[in-house]
Amino acid sequence: MSSEPLDNSSEPEIDEVEAALSNLEVILEAGHADRILEDITDIPELADTLRLFKPKKLTLRSYKDYWFVFKDTTISYFKNKEASSGEPIEQLHLRGCEVVPDVNVTEKKFGIKLLLPVADGMNEVYIRCDNETQYAKWKAACILASKGKTMAYSSYKTEVKNIQSFLQMKSLAPPPGQAAPDLDAMEMNAECFVSPRYGKKYKTKQLTARILEAHHNIAKLSLMEAKMRFIQAWQSLPEFGINYYIVRFKGSKKDEILGISYNRMIRIDMSSGLPVTTWRFANMKQWNVNWEIRQVTIEFDQNVTIAFCCVSCDCKVVHEFIGGYIFLSTRSKDQNETLDEELFLKLTGGQE
Repeated sequence: MSSEPLDNSSEPEIDEVEAALSNLEVILEAGHADRILEDITDIPELADTLRLFKPKKLTLRSYKDYWFVFKDTTISYFKNKEASSGEPIEQLHLRGCEVVPDVNVTEKKFGIKLLLPVADGMNEVYIRCDNETQYAKWKAACILASKGKTMAYSSYKTEVKNIQSFLQMKSLAPPPGQAAPDLDAMEMNAECFVSPRYGKKYKTKQLTARILEAHHNIAKLSLMEAKMRFIQAWQSLPEFGINYYIVRFKGSKKDEILGISYNRMIRIDMSSGLPVTTWRFANMKQWNVNWEIRQVTIEFDQNVTIAFCCVSCDCKVVHEFIGGYIFLSTRSKDQNETLDEELFLKLTGGQE
């Protein structure tokens, strides 16, 4: 409804298909048919020295250098560049994985956390990049690969730019051409902008400097651009879009936390807050609820079955979340698609 022009970079892939067909038509008319096959099969690759860490129990986080090659939707890593002509140490298949930022711009830490789907949940892999440019390219490639897409998609460049602009927004340094704010000349109650725990943790002058420096990075944006930046920052948080419930898993003697997202369920240790296992809805075969004992049972691929009772809510809530998210996953991007109310009620109903 806004009068401002919208950014259509995230339009459905049909636009990319149409653009590719138009481009093909131009090439054919120009008589460059011999280049067509080469262009179609020419999928960009990334190759660089990055650092890798794979967490194990009772180990410190120590990163080790490897030569990484990103091809199609797979990352292969080798002992060094010279060894890249042979067999890799390991291949990481990214289709269906979770890509989580592990970034601290002020400390020059540019990491990517990959949660790779396996039979009994997820395997964690941490990759550390050297700088913002390297991080933006590799993270964008990981995001596309998780959706089954390669860097040949036109949305790859857009994704890289979005990541770079987000890093710039998080940077403490003012943009080029802008002077640093004069703290002494500013009258601002910093406590109004932060939560009480941060207000107690830092001095007012420290908070004021941080707020003003962050504001300088977005001060010249339009209202629509500023809203988009806010949404991007919100969506980049690791806990974005997850609802948490206290549950008791079958066979366990202690309460645990179950996080439910649009595409997965996460079992979280209540004392440490760390994820124990992740199950993706894409691997779910069926789920049912025993309304008499209020127990939810879910069956996944490769004979993985979990069962739990809800402590902090009615099991009906978890059942509705699962059914609702699965219903949304069946919907296409076509806004003209009619709502299948019968299917929605079938997936979310059935209580008692």
